[in-house]
Amino acid sequence: AVGGLGLLTCPRLLDGGHGRQQVQALSSQLLEVIPNSMRKQEVRTGREAGQGHGTGSPAEQVKALMDLLSGKGSQSSQVPQALDRTPDSSLGPCSNSMIQRHRKALLSKVGGGSELAGPWHRLASLLLVEGLTDLQLREHDFTQVEATRGGGRPARTVALDRLFLPLSRVSVPPRVSITIGVAGMGKTTLVRHFVRLWAHGQVGKDFSLVLPLTFRDLNTHEKLCADRLICSVFPHIGEPSLAVAVPARALLILDGLDECRTPLDFSNTVACMDPKKEIPVDHLITNIIRGNLFPEVSIWITSRPSASGQIPGGLVDRMTEIRGFNEEEIKVCLEQMFPEDQALLGWVLSQVQADRALYLMCTVPAFCRLMGVALGHLWRSRTGPQDAELWPPRTLCELYSWYFRMALSGEGQEKGKASPRIEQVAHGGRKMVGTLGRLAFHGLLKKKYVFYEQDMKAFGVDLALLQGALCSCFLQREETLASSVAYCFSHLSLQEFVAAAYYYGASRRAIFDLFTESGVSWPRLGFLTHFRSAAQRAIQAEDGRLDVFLRFLSGLLSPRVNALLAGSLLAQGEHQAYRTQVAELLQGCLRPDAAVCARDINVLHCLHELQHTELVRSVEEAMESGALARLTGPPHRAALAYLLQVSDACAQEANLSLSLSQSVLQSLLPQLLYCRKLRWAPERGSGLRKGQRREQKPSPPHHRASPSVF
Repeated sequence: AVGGLGLLTCPRLLDGGHGRQQVQALSSQLLEVIPNSMRKQEVRTGREAGQGHGTGSPAEQVKALMDLLSGKGSQSSQVPQALDRTPDSSLGPCSNSMIQRHRKALLSKVGGGSELAGPWHRLASLLLVEGLTDLQLREHDFTQVEATRGGGRPARTVALDRLFLPLSRVSVPPRVSITIGVAGMGKTTLVRHFVRLWAHGQVGKDFSLVLPLTFRDLNTHEKLCADRLICSVFPHIGEPSLAVAVPARALLILDGLDECRTPLDFSNTVACMDPKKEIPVDHLITNIIRGNLFPEVSIWITSRPSASGQIPGGLVDRMTEIRGFNEEEIKVCLEQMFPEDQALLGWVLSQVQADRALYLMCTVPAFCRLMGVALGHLWRSRTGPQDAELWPPRTLCELYSWYFRMALSGEGQEKGKASPRIEQVAHGGRKMVGTLGRLAFHGLLKKKYVFYEQDMKAFGVDLALLQGALCSCFLQREETLASSVAYCFSHLSLQEFVAAAYYYGASRRAIFDLFTESGVSWPRLGFLTHFRSAAQRAIQAEDGRLDVFLRFLSGLLSPRVNALLAGSLLAQGEHQAYRTQVAELLQGCLRPDAAVCARDINVLHCLHELQHTELVRSVEEAMESGALARLTGPPHRAALAYLLQVSDACAQEANLSLSLSQSVLQSLLPQLLYCRKLRWAPERGSGLRKGQRREQKPSPPHHRASPSVF
């Protein structure tokens, strides 16, 4: 009976990579352990009983023992010793002093006071989600925000102080938790906030230790053992094995899974249960997540949605998502950026709200601050009527062009420094794009977003250049635990913008395919040939990682962007003769497939950046006049799907009655699912009356395999 109970109450042992034979061995040894363990249970104090090791009826004692075994999932020979441990006794008589030193060390690392920029009350609770949708797994972060119109899907919330507690009386605390959020949503800020609160004793009171790590730190190692991994963060532990030293309730934080140098491979990783054995870092992480190493330790992972799909759903006990800004929080964020100039604040708010597409992107905190910086520079630098024609920004590329101009102007530098001359500005801009652009471009191709000194040297980046004011507007510099320096772009979109600017300039003189790093390819002559290659690569990339890169590349051909960057990054009138040909090339990518996909929608975004709006305008006029039936070609269907996604009027209620056939509507289905209300007239016999409304809702998420807390 006890053996059967063990099999029923230890599902995590199977999830953690242990075989059924080991579970049976544990169950058989349990028969010998129970008598002694029950006698030990009788002398537990009331404080220990509150931690799940107290006295009670024999049934309760058996359940407590089973919970401990299921939480450990380690070698059966260690079970008797583990039963007699408490969180404090494992570290010896000086454990409290060591933990206090650890808390102080964490506060010195993350800052003792509140240093969150913008509204941070949204970090007090997270959304509970049951899995990831195809949109989150396969699409670019911008596409996720645009398709969902900046709003998260309905879900329950969990308070930050209950993030690692059971959700009900019949559930257990999660061992592996994942928190997802698009780039710039505030995942690292959330982790630092949690660590700061834990150090002050305000959250995570059940954890004796909180051990924060980032994948930027882990990337600096080729091989690592589990003991050394933890001791690098908590040096007070010393040399003894963490199988004995770490308390039963410890939290290991792994921040930034999307920045991991090597993708995790749970299918081909060899199991390792020795905490002193050095193995490749990606194998170490997979063994920790599986529970082969430190099965008692709780794991909290943060990641962009697309990268979190690397972890099998059966290993994930709880998944949460960071919420973006709402309308009030966008306003508060901008107010904090311009606290003293109410006229400037009012103008920035009006410009942000004027363009709905850019306003939706402001639900991402990093983008909201970037847009505020660009608009603030625009307000302060306008000089005459000629500049009025170039603002406000209407597209992504125009917004980032203003940001680039702000960086070139040296705004924010120390006062007293001489303003750079126009020649110096132009030279600095071109030099920065030439050095960082190639690094950014090939980083996108390899899904690499964090760079180290060896990466800089490999791509010929002058490290002295990184200290300049221009690079500081694009790059963030961070010291790692291995005494090395990590660099990353302030936001993923900035990396994409610099990469597009590099490709734009290099395509003038490149003979071979720029997407081939080795340079061995068929000759490609002329800007149009290189642009066609970029468009094909972006459309073929199923994960959409080149979508926004292609938008920026298209936007650099628009007249307004050319006027903004002429003389600094672009030559006056450069490539303007190709604008019409590029528009035709993009429209030629809209082929008659079975359904309008996200790549087709991105082509329409590229045309918008190019300021080629004829196709979209014709469909918009046809919708207003009720003449959609005659516009059923692939380009028009893609344009209609684009409008259904970006237009406020279409998103609220799209009136397609008597306009489109059922086959056309089926081809639009992936985009129609994001409309709140849809009015259409189905074919006869469908059971709906003519003109009857049918509400469409976003598709339900694809659930991961049976999370134990739901």
